[in-house]
Amino acid sequence: MVDFLVVGGGVAGLRAAIGLAAAGRVLILTKAEPAESNTGYAQGGIAAAIGDGDTAALHAGDTIRAGDGLCDEAAVRVLVEQGPVYVRELLAWGARFDRDAGGNPALGREAAHSVRRVLHAGDATGREIGRVLWQRVRALPSVATFDHALVTALVVEHDRVTGVRYIDAAGASHDVRAAATLLATGGAGQVFRETTNPVVATGDGISLAYDAGARVADLEFIQFHPTALDVPGAPRFLISEALRGEGARLINCVDEVFMPGYHPAGDLAPRDIVARGIAREVERTGGPVRLTLAHLDPDYVRQRFPTIAATLRQVGLDLARDPIPVGPAAHYIMGGVETDDWGRTSLEGLFAAGEVACTGVHGANRLASNSLLEGLVFGARAATAMQEPPRAASLRQDRVMAAGLGLMAHGTNESGHRPYAISHEPLTMAEIRDLMWRRAGLFRDRAGLVEAVAKLNAASAVGEPDTPGRRSHRSLRTVARLIARAALRREESRGAHFREDCPARDDAHWNMHVVDTRGATYTQRTPRTPSKSR
Repeated sequence: MVDFLVVGGGVAGLRAAIGLAAAGRVLILTKAEPAESNTGYAQGGIAAAIGDGDTAALHAGDTIRAGDGLCDEAAVRVLVEQGPVYVRELLAWGARFDRDAGGNPALGREAAHSVRRVLHAGDATGREIGRVLWQRVRALPSVATFDHALVTALVVEHDRVTGVRYIDAAGASHDVRAAATLLATGGAGQVFRETTNPVVATGDGISLAYDAGARVADLEFIQFHPTALDVPGAPRFLISEALRGEGARLINCVDEVFMPGYHPAGDLAPRDIVARGIAREVERTGGPVRLTLAHLDPDYVRQRFPTIAATLRQVGLDLARDPIPVGPAAHYIMGGVETDDWGRTSLEGLFAAGEVACTGVHGANRLASNSLLEGLVFGARAATAMQEPPRAASLRQDRVMAAGLGLMAHGTNESGHRPYAISHEPLTMAEIRDLMWRRAGLFRDRAGLVEAVAKLNAASAVGEPDTPGRRSHRSLRTVARLIARAALRREESRGAHFREDCPARDDAHWNMHVVDTRGATYTQRTPRTPSKSR
């Protein structure tokens, strides 16, 4: 028994543990090595309105525009107003962010930001933030860490989460109880065949919360980063958007700059537009898309992006001279376990923060470099709420929506006919990832989504014992199914969700959030009321 339990060792979980340390015993469970999380893979930066001429209002406006009509504005205000406090805290703790000639934090610009407000630590910002936070955590005697602990279930007693069940590295199962449990398990990029995420990002937290009865929301909104390394046999290594912020250009197979033909902002258009523009340009020209920095000072390029330059050297490419083949890959999930703006979920005793959570901050599309900030701000706020008497969150009002779910569960179309054979054999992880990339990736339509939902529904009926491999498989399958179901329900295109059969945004019918719980599906029409107290 501990006082507080944190599942995950990224920025949200670590900042929460720091905030909890003075209030009791804290246990952090990590799925793999402590630093193996999406935080450590975040090259880009962390956005905060700390520069001259910038304001929280400007940052909020950029965030809301990127969110394409679905941001929770109260949560956005929390993020942008408190973000500078926590960024300055990192600076005070020794974070080695890049500095300008005057010794102040050097601020970069990324897509859809109206001003320069992104702090970087070279091209390894997430790793540097993780270093600082782990250094703080390891100095706290009340905080313990247990690595290679795969959580297989939330323990729920009398409608309250009282802890978790996990498997250790030797395969032994354990229960640990806590007064409050925080899910900070990161994202779910491994649901897709092409992804920038590490292998641990299988959506465990979303799956665990859903299985326990918690509400999940906005899972149709997956951000596909436009520029992952696209070299046969090489990992889909992220080529940071910060390169385009410094002047890198996307060119097609005949060396033409093409993005201005898809959006007035060109290479700095919102990520979803750039990702789809790249895919369409490949289809139009029949050749690859590359990123070039050859027109920039080579010494500056190699100094500014040392990690990317070193990785590219391993595959025989010079970042400063060679065109770098790139293509879209799943990068970030805007939806997740639905929370209020203190990290509370619909289940008493359960909290969520970071990428696993859906605070409403990102809406339909995340503004670049808001994710690390979200982890800091809402990890700290969750720590505050976890020390108070437990209660479930007050979330949005709901309306039940059936939308043909019974037909979908049996692999039929709206006319009741079976358009394809459905096997009840379990899908492998590779098959799930390929299915999701083809049917629920950058371009979606009803026929493909119906196929994906039906196949995943059939595969979901297969029972499995608790082993590390099986738990990750089950998480992947559950989250894939939830994503495909939500994408099928949303019959419009908005933000990162693009339906070729419904290409327009439809505020009259879809200016709402889609929510799932076990046995029920909702759309949310009433905006969440901001909490006035903790």
